[in-house]
Amino acid sequence: MIQLKSAAEIAKITASGAIVARVLDTVGQLVRPGVSTAELDAVAHAIITDAGASPSFLGYGQPPFPGAICASIDHEVVHGIPSPNRILQEGSLISIDVGACLDGYHADAARTFAVGKVSASLLQLIKVTEECFWRALAKVRPGARVGDLGSEIQRYAESHGYGVVRELTGHGIGRNLHESPDLPNYGRSGRGPRLEPGLVLAMEPMINMGTRHVKMQDDGWTIVTADGLASAHYENTFVVTDQGPVVLTVPSSGTRQ
Repeated sequence: MIQLKSAAEIAKITASGAIVARVLDTVGQLVRPGVSTAELDAVAHAIITDAGASPSFLGYGQPPFPGAICASIDHEVVHGIPSPNRILQEGSLISIDVGACLDGYHADAARTFAVGKVSASLLQLIKVTEECFWRALAKVRPGARVGDLGSEIQRYAESHGYGVVRELTGHGIGRNLHESPDLPNYGRSGRGPRLEPGLVLAMEPMINMGTRHVKMQDDGWTIVTADGLASAHYENTFVVTDQGPVVLTVPSSGTRQ
């Protein structure tokens, strides 16, 4: 069931979103060769808890997720588990996905960062994945449909020869980390639930360098590309308003990062 949020609820999600934005800004500045994903996780955990919030991902699901962030390297699409043994290497990319829950309401966002100097092809993958989000966001208005967003993501990603992950989707968000509706990164315009003012969504293009197909690792969490090629991830939480979308997980609402 889709639940539209009141102004008071949106204010609470906005407060959680500010924490998420702070985590991504800080952690992004720490990404460099030689840093472990556990170090990044510890910084994120401290920022969230110091703000009086709790990490949305920590303990989530079965088996319980063991980190405050998902730290997914190179061919890992999502849900990479932070570890002191996972050391960032020059030329890699890393996707950081993080959620925070303050006063009972969640916000969720992700960014993909280059580790040191990376190839032009990886930089393009990161850029196109982010652009998928913003191009789809430009379609957001009351009366538009979920399929309008997914269709635009799919069109733009596939125009660059990339694969669009289908097994994982964006989602509604609020009191629960994952709420209705699902927000696929593919689809047909004019299909799916209508967007209405008060609807809060986490839209998250997951775009692969090669095949769209993915597989689960033995840890029960980490999802990787089936062909071993790189993947990128970009996500923000936003609210639909009468004036259009307002992004809640960037330093200044609605501003690209």
